[in-house]
Amino acid sequence: MNKWQTSITERLSYGLSDAADNLVFQMMTMYLLFFYTDVFGLTPNEAAVLFVVARAADVFESLIIGVMIDNTHSKWGKSRPFFLWFSFPYVIFAVLTFVTPNFLPHTGKLIWAYVTYLGLGFFYTAVNLPITSILPTMTENEKETTLLGVIRQFFGSSVQIIVATFTIPLVALFGKGDQQKGFLLTIVLFGAISLALILNTFFHVRERFSNEEINHQPLSAVWKMLKQNKPWMVISIVIFLYWMTTAIKNQTIIYYFKYVIHNESLVSLANSFTLTALIGVVSIYFVSAHLGKKNTMLTGIGTAFIGQLIITYAAYSENMPVLFFGIFVNSIGNGFIIGLVSIMIADTIRYGTAMGIQAEGVLASTDDFGVNLGLGLGGLVTAESLQLTGYVSNKTQSASTISAINLNFALIPLGLYVVMFLILLAYNESKIQSKIKEITG
Repeated sequence: MNKWQTSITERLSYGLSDAADNLVFQMMTMYLLFFYTDVFGLTPNEAAVLFVVARAADVFESLIIGVMIDNTHSKWGKSRPFFLWFSFPYVIFAVLTFVTPNFLPHTGKLIWAYVTYLGLGFFYTAVNLPITSILPTMTENEKETTLLGVIRQFFGSSVQIIVATFTIPLVALFGKGDQQKGFLLTIVLFGAISLALILNTFFHVRERFSNEEINHQPLSAVWKMLKQNKPWMVISIVIFLYWMTTAIKNQTIIYYFKYVIHNESLVSLANSFTLTALIGVVSIYFVSAHLGKKNTMLTGIGTAFIGQLIITYAAYSENMPVLFFGIFVNSIGNGFIIGLVSIMIADTIRYGTAMGIQAEGVLASTDDFGVNLGLGLGGLVTAESLQLTGYVSNKTQSASTISAINLNFALIPLGLYVVMFLILLAYNESKIQSKIKEITG
């Protein structure tokens, strides 16, 4: 099938949905641990437990939202109405998460952190999961699906870089020395933009391809299909490992520059080098046409590994030019990986449809499931390693804490890239494509 089925406006609106979510999501992944320990006033252990509880809840929430999507009957379709229904509470809880209620005792602040962060996790899933589940219903053209996925990740990665680069300067600008105020006003700005972009997506995207005969299947039938959908299992594990790697590395970078290099201002400069992720994202459309999606992602993982190897050498030698070069190379590889995730999930959804079960909600939940579980365990590893080595915020750190920071920033991600590569080898792309052709012609 060669016919293009989406307009330019629809493609851009679809892509901007990921930009909207990343404005808040990247604040969570990159700065929330630091905010909790150095601004809000939690101990690393309290933050670690909170992350584990929140991510455990999110794992179940992903499945719940997926089932909700598959059982939604509305004039707008199954996935699209979630952008409208949940965008407002999502932004409200994002702002509340970065409020520091100093009028409460420590226990009250801890409760506040639990309520706001758990709420944010639920509503994030409710507006993010539909971005993935709606993709295979927008078009049946495989090239167009890839293009939509690339556009989505281009905007998502662009915003990720914006958040990574400008959050700390914005906190300083708005707070004028008061980080509590600075973080709050920064998330208010990001939240307002996010809300506008999510609503824009709702108004401009459409669900076109849905088989009513297999569109609302019982969960027992969906579960049976999932057990036979090996490609879905493989990509689910890869997603989990990628986000665990990302969480460990991203949450550690500010500690590395603050306590190892003693120059916190370099965080924004280092993060600006992740701009090269866009090279990987944009290249997907062209590279995958020749290598296929699996080999393109394997290339990305290999590139990310080489970059991480350079980062490891530079981190321990404290060589900043080499470190920035390592981030440059690593980010190109990461662009390939994350850009292909939603595209390959869309293929596993169509693969499930070829088995007689259209359950885009449940299958797409693997994306948020992997994100939440990976971030949860990644946050646990980072926070607990700081706690166990005697981390004290805003003080000179011990040698063991410095070692833990280096381990999280460099060596652990290096090993996880290897595991990711080996797991992806089990992904059978040719079997998926032959099955999809049976239903699309």
